Amino acid sequence: MIERILPPGVVSSEAFGDPPQALLHREEAFVVRNSVEKRRREFATGRWCARRALVQLGLPPVPLLPGELGAPRWPDSVVGSITHCAGYRAAALARGTEMSMVGIDAEPHHALPEGILEAISLPEERVWVRKLRTAVPGTHWDRLLFSLKEAVYKAWYPVTALRIGFEDARITVDAAASTFSARILVPSPVQRRGRPMDTLSGRWLISGGLVLAAIAVPAES
Repeated sequence: MIERILPPGVVSSEAFGDPPQALLHREEAFVVRNSVEKRRREFATGRWCARRALVQLGLPPVPLLPGELGAPRWPDSVVGSITHCAGYRAAALARGTEMSMVGIDAEPHHALPEGILEAISLPEERVWVRKLRTAVPGTHWDRLLFSLKEAVYKAWYPVTALRIGFEDARITVDAAASTFSARILVPSPVQRRGRPMDTLSGRWLISGGLVLAAIAVPAES
């Protein structure tokens, strides 16, 4: 399903549960040895999806240990992202020669709990959320906004090593095209074509009770 919002050059693998063949390498199992069973299962299936994607790239299915703040440490030639929510796990990967950033997120297509929208959004974002709630009432636009911001962070942090909060990216959406743009509101340490890279764009999808978001930034040629 997530492949529908990923561009050529990005491979993906997904699971709608935790298959018994989703096993961890010894080093990975050590990382989650004290975690609850739910966490161990989603961690294992996410890594299983990622290794399947590595094989699609022609690379060995190596252990994938978390780095600082939990982001996976990919092989040197790879950029990628893992996501999981209730009933869904996925990974999206690309060679660094094809993409400079990849970020994905999955969320259940439910309204956010009371008060969360105000905590994760900027005033101008709440304006379009309210407008689209009226124009397109079948979509939980608050949850979509949350997912888009998560995808932005997952694309941004591994490349920049810069933590950003919900208030540090301003999201706009094109409801008809199912696309979005994110303006990073803090100084960017990344240059693209000689200028700071402070705008990311991506696609989103609502299907099967899920909200999916994806960003893939092509590498400079």
